[in-house]
Amino acid sequence: MLAMVTGPVRSGKSVFAESKVAAHGPRVLYVATFRRDPADPEMEDRVRLHQRRRPAEWTTLEAPEDPAAALAGVADDHDALLLDCLAVLVGNWVWEAAPLAPDASVAPAPVVARAHALADERLGSLLQALSRLCCPAVVVTNEVGWGVVPPTPLGRLFRDVLGRCNQRMAAAADEVHLLVSGIPLRIKPGAAT
Repeated sequence: MLAMVTGPVRSGKSVFAESKVAAHGPRVLYVATFRRDPADPEMEDRVRLHQRRRPAEWTTLEAPEDPAAALAGVADDHDALLLDCLAVLVGNWVWEAAPLAPDASVAPAPVVARAHALADERLGSLLQALSRLCCPAVVVTNEVGWGVVPPTPLGRLFRDVLGRCNQRMAAAADEVHLLVSGIPLRIKPGAAT
């Protein structure tokens, strides 16, 4: 079973997803996708908040580049898996493929193509890895296309690549939940969990 939890920033996605995987048992594998940067204390605070919320018996796997490869070396003896968050992961992929300056005025076509190709390849590998699991998996992501158009080429490229990745993840998922102001709405039916 694969579930996707999506919605805007600060809508309660992670808390909802954590409760979903916890319902399957205490042995949860938490796949963290944030690339740690001690030079960014505000983001480090957010990481610590997530860490404090997780039960001690959960196992954390930090996989900011290629979670499919990281999962290959993990024993499949968990009750559930939680990947938080696909949007952060896609941001890492876009930055790896297209390290544009934040003030760049244009994203060259080869850079755009490289970012889409890398995301397509890595997401395909991730979907295969998730399909081989013997436990339910929940993937958290963000809906970033509902707001203003990003003012930079890098921001627009991220939005576009994430939109495509979200569509692929939702198509593969058995169920999809949209969180709005802390309220979960099941938007794709699937097996009850």
